[in-house]
Amino acid sequence: MSPRILYRTLAIAEVITWALLLTAMFLKYVTKTTDMWVSPAGGIHGFVFLSYGAMTIFVWINQKWKPSVGILGLVSAVVPFATLPFDIAIDKRGLLNGGWRLAPGGEKPSGFFEHVQAMVLRRPIVWTSIAAVVIAGVFTVLLILGPPIPISA
Repeated sequence: MSPRILYRTLAIAEVITWALLLTAMFLKYVTKTTDMWVSPAGGIHGFVFLSYGAMTIFVWINQKWKPSVGILGLVSAVVPFATLPFDIAIDKRGLLNGGWRLAPGGEKPSGFFEHVQAMVLRRPIVWTSIAAVVIAGVFTVLLILGPPIPISA
């Protein structure tokens, strides 16, 4: 899967999970009809949020984005529905063109982060599994810690 397709998929997933979470919060806090959807929607959104962040960094390295572009990509996940417009804008600028440049037979990596990315691209199933476990671990710790701002019902 190309960087462009993978990044677009996660950008859309982030938008969808924002919509689910905001709908669940609306039902709980505005209509006061039910709170049963907040936890599952929050959990799904949290996992996709962390995955999008990890993929933003991975694509940032691959595409050699300027720091301002990469940071804006990370910030776009915090703003509801901003990941898709960010994705469209950088795609129009050609910042998602091409394949995985550090894949086997591609460019030689230079620097720590490129060496890590090249290692991941050489054994994608192993490293995707490891990344999923790490993201799930971070997600679990965040769930245990609870929301950053206590919300009273």
